[in-house]
Amino acid sequence: MKILFVTSEAAPFAKVGGLGDVAGALPAAIAGSSYGARVILPLYGAVSDEWRAQMKFLKYIYVPLAWRNLYCGLFELKKDGVTYYFVDNEFYFKRAEIYGHYDDGERYAFFSRAVAALLTELDGWVPDVVHCNDWQTALVPIYMRRLYDGVPAIDAIRTVFTIHNIEYQGRFSRDALENVFGLPHTLFDSGTLEFMGGLNLMKGAIELSDRVTTVSPSYAEELLYAYYAHGLEGVLAANRDKLFGILNGIDMTLFDPSADENLAKTFTSEKPAGKSVCKAELQKLLGLAQRPEVPLIVSVGRLYSHKGMDLIAAALEEMMDMDVQFALLGRGDWYFEQFFSTARHNYEGRLSASILFNPSLAGALYAGGDIFLMPSQSEPCGLSQMIGMRYGTVPIVRETGGLKDTVEPYNADTGEGLGFTFANYDKYDLLYAVRRAVEVYYDDKKRWKAMMKRGMEKDFSWTDSAKVYKKMYKELCKV
Repeated sequence: MKILFVTSEAAPFAKVGGLGDVAGALPAAIAGSSYGARVILPLYGAVSDEWRAQMKFLKYIYVPLAWRNLYCGLFELKKDGVTYYFVDNEFYFKRAEIYGHYDDGERYAFFSRAVAALLTELDGWVPDVVHCNDWQTALVPIYMRRLYDGVPAIDAIRTVFTIHNIEYQGRFSRDALENVFGLPHTLFDSGTLEFMGGLNLMKGAIELSDRVTTVSPSYAEELLYAYYAHGLEGVLAANRDKLFGILNGIDMTLFDPSADENLAKTFTSEKPAGKSVCKAELQKLLGLAQRPEVPLIVSVGRLYSHKGMDLIAAALEEMMDMDVQFALLGRGDWYFEQFFSTARHNYEGRLSASILFNPSLAGALYAGGDIFLMPSQSEPCGLSQMIGMRYGTVPIVRETGGLKDTVEPYNADTGEGLGFTFANYDKYDLLYAVRRAVEVYYDDKKRWKAMMKRGMEKDFSWTDSAKVYKKMYKELCKV
């Protein structure tokens, strides 16, 4: 069975968020004797010369997009049993940043139209399933079903659309339908793409794809409610029969404290002493007091309300009244950047706020922290809590989406569990969870170490999830 993943980013070539991690790991987990996995993404300016040197130029075609006729080059690179295709057009993709441009709608319309045009141009390799991801590739199933309807080779291809984050839906004005996307007005008039008087590409992909998946079972259920679905709850409810939640995994080889060369000292679940060295080095690096006995709470991620930053900000003073240290890393909303930058001056030697994006420092926080704080309003899956547990850092999370599915709550009666959880989005519930964690850390070292060990040994790999995807692809192609 042949699967083509269509994505706007994929590690290690070009990555901004969790989608890049998924697109970089899932195809390799699926590829095997009976499954062939390939990935297609734009050839961004951010792709390094090291990777470009390994690419092979295959061909070029011209892609029609509304009134335009645009050059499209195709490059190939093979890595870890997966073939990667790169769509080249320097006007659209040779830019400093991957996202955030005034013409993102047009850029990804070109990419999607190019993918649809290339489906029968891959040297005889025609996929059985085209698996698209988020709004940037939502036009692929739309183009396939509306512009290539009646082409036997494409009609036979099944489509899967995965929602990684429903907050970003690809919404545009009605005028873009024909002038930018090159689609007939009937797609608007029929309601397929119409949403609140404008266009919604994600809605169209949900309507026209054969399967719709999300990145955790709990998130799939949450998306049927207005609080989480950002207006698309009715569309998803109408398509509930083809909606599935499949939990993401992490690369267990990449995130391995026993072999991570970036750590001050490696460690394992059986020999965790190196984690203390990582903590001491992190405290030194961040200017925190060298106190090995104090619990170090860490947070890594984007500084936005939906990530729970407003909750942390509201609870910070009372949290810091406990005997703890706190270290935060991330960029995001200006308000939170300023708030935490100011807070570090109020708690000198106890609070660190690194307002930047630094993968190396993120790794040091995962390895050197004792508690990982992730109180998200919504979290489709979340990878950080899994990475934290992999490095022996016990999570505190809100029970939402993938956080609920991956963090088994601590049971004070039995000592079982992987971390501390709370349900209501409320600062007092957060503080209660923090106090419980701090109390166990100080008062019951045996249980704390057992919880760390369970987290480090938990299998968060893609193995089980890949099996679920394979089963879905197989069933889909029998239809």
